[in-house]
Amino acid sequence: MNDGIRRLAIVVPVRNEEALLGGCLRHLQAAMNQLGDARPGLRVGLTLVLDGCRDGSEAIAEAAVARDRRVEVLAVDCGSVGATRAAGVALALGEPSAAGRSELAHTWIACTDADTRVPRHWLTGQLALAESGVDVVTGTVEPDRAELGERLFGLWQQSYVRTEGHGHVHGANLGVRASAYVSVGGFDPVPVHEDKLLVHKLRSGGARIRATTRLHAVTSGRLRGRLEAGFADYLRTLDPGVLSHVGRPGP
Repeated sequence: MNDGIRRLAIVVPVRNEEALLGGCLRHLQAAMNQLGDARPGLRVGLTLVLDGCRDGSEAIAEAAVARDRRVEVLAVDCGSVGATRAAGVALALGEPSAAGRSELAHTWIACTDADTRVPRHWLTGQLALAESGVDVVTGTVEPDRAELGERLFGLWQQSYVRTEGHGHVHGANLGVRASAYVSVGGFDPVPVHEDKLLVHKLRSGGARIRATTRLHAVTSGRLRGRLEAGFADYLRTLDPGVLSHVGRPGP
Protein backbone atom coordinates (compact mmCIF):
# COMPACT_ATOMS: atom_id res chain seq x y z
CA MET A 1 0.00 0.00 0.00
CA ASN A 2 1.24 3.46 -0.85
CA ASP A 3 0.58 5.55 2.24
CA GLY A 4 1.88 8.83 0.80
CA ILE A 5 -0.26 11.77 1.93
CA ARG A 6 -1.16 14.30 -0.76
CA ARG A 7 -3.67 16.39 1.15
CA LEU A 8 -4.08 17.42 4.78
CA ALA A 9 -7.31 18.87 6.23
CA ILE A 10 -7.38 20.51 9.65
CA VAL A 11 -10.78 20.85 11.33
CA VAL A 12 -11.47 23.00 14.39
CA PRO A 13 -14.89 23.40 16.07
CA VAL A 14 -15.45 26.85 17.58
CA ARG A 15 -18.09 27.88 20.10
CA ASN A 16 -17.70 31.29 21.76
CA GLU A 17 -13.89 31.11 21.96
CA GLU A 18 -12.92 34.74 21.28
CA ALA A 19 -10.42 34.76 24.15
CA LEU A 20 -8.46 31.72 22.98
CA LEU A 21 -9.10 31.36 19.24
CA GLY A 22 -6.35 33.78 18.26
CA GLY A 23 -3.71 31.75 20.08
CA CYS A 24 -5.03 28.54 18.57
CA LEU A 25 -4.76 30.03 15.08
CA ARG A 26 -1.24 31.36 15.58
CA HIS A 27 -0.01 27.92 16.62
CA LEU A 28 -1.87 26.17 13.81
CA GLN A 29 -0.51 28.55 11.21
CA ALA A 30 3.03 28.01 12.53
CA ALA A 31 2.50 24.26 12.17
CA MET A 32 1.08 24.74 8.66
CA ASN A 33 4.08 26.87 7.70
CA GLN A 34 6.52 24.24 8.93
CA LEU A 35 4.67 21.60 6.96
CA GLY A 36 4.67 23.85 3.89
CA ASP A 37 8.43 24.24 4.14
CA ALA A 38 8.90 20.49 4.48
CA ARG A 39 6.38 19.49 1.82
CA PRO A 40 5.68 22.43 -0.51
CA GLY A 41 3.56 20.32 -2.87
CA LEU A 42 1.14 19.12 -0.20
CA ARG A 43 -2.37 20.61 -0.22
CA VAL A 44 -3.19 21.93 3.25
CA GLY A 45 -6.39 23.57 4.46
CA LEU A 46 -7.85 24.70 7.78
CA THR A 47 -11.63 24.63 8.33
CA LEU A 48 -13.02 26.60 11.27
CA VAL A 49 -16.55 25.47 12.15
CA LEU A 50 -18.40 28.18 14.07
CA ASP A 51 -21.24 26.60 16.02
CA GLY A 52 -23.76 29.21 17.12
CA CYS A 53 -21.10 31.70 18.21
CA ARG A 54 -22.45 34.82 19.88
CA ASP A 55 -19.15 36.49 20.73
CA GLY A 56 -16.25 37.80 18.63
CA SER A 57 -15.15 34.41 17.33
CA GLU A 58 -16.57 35.05 13.85
CA ALA A 59 -14.59 38.27 13.43
CA ILE A 60 -11.39 36.52 14.48
CA ALA A 61 -12.06 33.65 12.07
CA GLU A 62 -12.86 35.96 9.16
CA ALA A 63 -9.68 37.93 9.83
CA ALA A 64 -7.75 34.65 9.59
CA VAL A 65 -9.40 33.95 6.22
CA ALA A 66 -8.38 37.40 4.99
CA ARG A 67 -4.77 36.80 6.03
CA ASP A 68 -4.38 33.21 4.87
CA ARG A 69 -6.00 31.63 1.83
CA ARG A 70 -5.57 28.19 3.38
CA VAL A 71 -8.29 29.01 5.95
CA GLU A 72 -12.04 28.67 5.42
CA VAL A 73 -15.02 29.22 7.74
CA LEU A 74 -18.25 27.25 8.06
CA ALA A 75 -21.12 28.58 10.22
CA VAL A 76 -23.44 25.95 11.69
CA ASP A 77 -25.99 25.69 14.48
CA CYS A 78 -25.43 22.11 15.60
CA GLY A 79 -25.25 22.48 19.35
CA SER A 80 -23.21 19.27 19.38
CA VAL A 81 -19.46 19.00 19.07
CA GLY A 82 -19.75 15.66 17.28
CA ALA A 83 -22.03 17.12 14.60
CA THR A 84 -19.86 20.23 14.38
CA ARG A 85 -16.68 18.23 13.79
CA ALA A 86 -18.47 16.04 11.25
CA ALA A 87 -19.74 19.10 9.35
CA GLY A 88 -16.21 20.50 9.18
CA VAL A 89 -14.75 17.25 7.91
CA ALA A 90 -17.52 16.95 5.31
CA LEU A 91 -16.77 20.44 3.99
CA ALA A 92 -13.01 19.85 4.00
CA LEU A 93 -13.29 16.56 2.12
CA GLY A 94 -16.04 17.64 -0.24
CA GLU A 95 -18.11 15.08 -2.14
CA PRO A 96 -15.55 12.79 -3.74
CA SER A 97 -16.26 11.32 -7.16
CA ALA A 98 -15.86 7.60 -7.77
CA ALA A 99 -12.30 8.29 -8.88
CA GLY A 100 -11.74 10.71 -6.03
CA ARG A 101 -12.64 8.14 -3.39
CA SER A 102 -9.28 6.49 -3.93
CA GLU A 103 -7.69 9.76 -2.87
CA LEU A 104 -9.17 9.39 0.62
CA ALA A 105 -6.37 6.95 1.45
CA HIS A 106 -3.94 9.77 0.68
CA THR A 107 -5.83 12.42 2.67
CA TRP A 108 -5.19 13.07 6.36
CA ILE A 109 -7.59 14.79 8.79
CA ALA A 110 -6.05 16.60 11.78
CA CYS A 111 -8.41 17.62 14.58
CA THR A 112 -7.94 20.06 17.43
CA ASP A 113 -10.00 22.56 19.44
CA ALA A 114 -10.30 26.33 19.43
CA ASP A 115 -8.98 26.53 23.01
CA THR A 116 -5.86 24.48 22.23
CA ARG A 117 -2.31 25.35 21.16
CA VAL A 118 -0.55 22.68 19.14
CA PRO A 119 3.24 22.40 18.76
CA ARG A 120 4.98 23.60 15.63
CA HIS A 121 5.81 20.02 14.58
CA TRP A 122 2.20 18.84 15.08
CA LEU A 123 1.42 18.39 11.39
CA THR A 124 4.82 17.17 10.23
CA GLY A 125 4.73 14.62 13.05
CA GLN A 126 1.29 13.36 12.08
CA LEU A 127 2.30 13.22 8.44
CA ALA A 128 5.37 11.10 9.24
CA LEU A 129 3.26 8.61 11.18
CA ALA A 130 0.59 8.54 8.46
CA GLU A 131 3.20 7.77 5.82
CA SER A 132 4.62 4.98 7.96
CA GLY A 133 1.25 3.23 7.60
CA VAL A 134 -0.63 4.46 10.67
CA ASP A 135 -4.35 5.21 10.22
CA VAL A 136 -5.02 7.04 13.50
CA VAL A 137 -2.81 9.18 15.72
CA THR A 138 -3.83 10.01 19.28
CA GLY A 139 -1.69 12.61 21.01
CA THR A 140 -1.55 13.87 24.57
CA VAL A 141 -2.59 17.15 26.14
CA GLU A 142 -2.05 19.17 29.25
CA PRO A 143 -4.15 22.01 30.69
CA ASP A 144 -2.69 25.51 30.58
CA ARG A 145 -0.62 25.68 33.74
CA ALA A 146 -1.06 29.43 34.18
CA GLU A 147 -4.83 29.12 33.83
CA LEU A 148 -5.27 26.07 36.02
CA GLY A 149 -2.98 27.02 38.91
CA GLU A 150 -0.11 25.12 40.49
CA ARG A 151 -2.17 22.95 42.86
CA LEU A 152 -4.56 21.61 40.25
CA PHE A 153 -1.79 21.30 37.67
CA GLY A 154 0.16 19.12 40.10
CA LEU A 155 -2.90 16.94 40.65
CA TRP A 156 -3.32 16.70 36.88
CA GLN A 157 0.27 15.50 36.46
CA GLN A 158 -0.25 12.81 39.09
CA SER A 159 -3.39 11.50 37.41
CA TYR A 160 -2.39 11.71 33.74
CA VAL A 161 -0.26 8.89 32.31
CA ARG A 162 1.97 10.32 29.60
CA THR A 163 3.80 7.41 27.97
CA GLU A 164 4.06 5.99 24.48
CA GLY A 165 1.10 3.69 23.87
CA HIS A 166 -1.07 5.67 26.31
CA GLY A 167 -4.83 5.16 26.40
CA HIS A 168 -5.91 8.81 26.06
CA VAL A 169 -8.12 10.09 23.27
CA HIS A 170 -8.58 13.84 22.85
CA GLY A 171 -10.43 15.61 20.06
CA ALA A 172 -7.95 18.41 20.72
CA ASN A 173 -5.09 16.24 19.46
CA LEU A 174 -6.24 13.64 16.98
CA GLY A 175 -5.43 12.62 13.42
CA VAL A 176 -7.06 10.08 11.11
CA ARG A 177 -6.72 8.86 7.54
CA ALA A 178 -9.76 10.03 5.58
CA SER A 179 -10.47 6.59 4.11
CA ALA A 180 -10.58 5.06 7.60
CA TYR A 181 -12.73 7.92 8.88
CA VAL A 182 -15.28 7.51 6.09
CA SER A 183 -15.34 3.71 6.40
CA VAL A 184 -16.72 3.91 9.97
CA GLY A 185 -19.15 6.76 9.37
CA GLY A 186 -17.09 9.55 10.91
CA PHE A 187 -17.92 11.48 14.06
CA ASP A 188 -21.26 10.67 15.66
CA PRO A 189 -23.58 13.67 16.30
CA VAL A 190 -23.21 13.49 20.08
CA PRO A 191 -22.61 16.29 22.59
CA VAL A 192 -19.61 14.66 24.25
CA HIS A 193 -17.08 11.81 23.78
CA GLU A 194 -17.36 11.95 20.00
CA ASP A 195 -13.58 11.55 19.85
CA LYS A 196 -13.55 8.36 21.94
CA LEU A 197 -16.49 6.93 20.00
CA LEU A 198 -14.71 7.53 16.71
CA VAL A 199 -11.49 5.87 17.85
CA HIS A 200 -13.47 2.94 19.27
CA LYS A 201 -15.16 2.44 15.88
CA LEU A 202 -11.82 2.71 14.09
CA ARG A 203 -10.16 0.21 16.42
CA SER A 204 -13.07 -2.21 16.00
CA GLY A 205 -12.70 -1.81 12.24
CA GLY A 206 -9.05 -2.82 12.30
CA ALA A 207 -7.47 0.62 11.89
CA ARG A 208 -3.78 0.95 12.73
CA ILE A 209 -3.63 3.27 15.74
CA ARG A 210 -0.58 5.01 17.20
CA ALA A 211 -0.84 6.60 20.65
CA THR A 212 2.12 8.93 21.12
CA THR A 213 3.43 11.54 23.52
CA ARG A 214 5.59 13.11 20.82
CA LEU A 215 2.61 15.20 19.72
CA HIS A 216 1.64 17.09 22.86
CA ALA A 217 -0.73 20.07 22.97
CA VAL A 218 -1.70 22.65 25.58
CA THR A 219 -5.41 23.12 26.08
CA SER A 220 -7.54 25.35 28.25
CA GLY A 221 -7.30 24.87 31.98
CA ARG A 222 -10.63 26.55 32.66
CA LEU A 223 -12.93 24.95 35.20
CA ARG A 224 -16.12 26.31 33.68
CA GLY A 225 -16.58 24.22 30.58
CA ARG A 226 -18.73 24.44 27.46
CA LEU A 227 -20.04 20.86 27.83
CA GLU A 228 -21.49 18.59 30.47
CA ALA A 229 -19.06 15.74 31.23
CA GLY A 230 -16.34 17.53 29.27
CA PHE A 231 -12.67 18.21 29.97
CA ALA A 232 -13.37 21.08 32.41
CA ASP A 233 -15.63 18.83 34.47
CA TYR A 234 -12.84 16.27 34.71
CA LEU A 235 -10.41 18.94 35.90
CA ARG A 236 -12.85 19.93 38.61
CA THR A 237 -12.96 16.38 39.97
CA LEU A 238 -9.23 16.55 40.72
CA ASP A 239 -9.89 18.85 43.67
CA PRO A 240 -13.35 18.59 45.27
CA GLY A 241 -12.65 21.90 47.01
CA VAL A 242 -13.27 23.82 43.80
CA LEU A 243 -16.71 22.34 43.18
CA SER A 244 -18.50 24.65 45.59
CA HIS A 245 -17.49 27.89 43.87
CA VAL A 246 -17.04 27.06 40.20
CA GLY A 247 -20.18 27.17 38.07
CA ARG A 248 -21.01 26.58 34.43
CA PRO A 249 -21.16 29.37 31.89
CA GLY A 250 -24.09 30.05 29.62
CA PRO A 251 -24.33 28.28 26.26
